[in-house]
Amino acid sequence: MDLKNLEELKSEWNQLLARIERDFGVDADLQGIIYLIGIQELGKGPLSFNKSEKQDLMHIATCRLLSTYGYYMLSGHDEEGWPHWELTGKLPQLSLKEQDILLKRAAIEYFRDI
Repeated sequence: MDLKNLEELKSEWNQLLARIERDFGVDADLQGIIYLIGIQELGKGPLSFNKSEKQDLMHIATCRLLSTYGYYMLSGHDEEGWPHWELTGKLPQLSLKEQDILLKRAAIEYFRDI
C-alpha cells in the first residue's frame, strides 16, 4: 500500500473515530469498534455481556467485516439469535499491521452502509 493510500485510510479512520465518539459517547479504537459492530450484528441492543459473550461478539464482528472481502458468509442464527458464519475463502497470511489495515477498511465500509 502506498503512502497516499495510507494517508487516505488514516483520514477516513479518524473521521470514523470522531463519528463513533459523537454518536456513542465513547473514545473507541479498532477493538472497541469491532465490539460495537458485534453488538449491532447481534441485533439485541446494548445488554450486559459476560467475557465469553464479549469474545463471541468480537468474532461475529470480525466475520462480518471479513465477509466484505468474501472470506465469510452468514450461515444462519442459533436458537438464541446469535449469528453464525462460515469460512468461504482461505484467509491470507498478513502481518498484524496488514490485518489492522484490512479490518479498518472493512469497518469504514461497514459504517458507510449504516
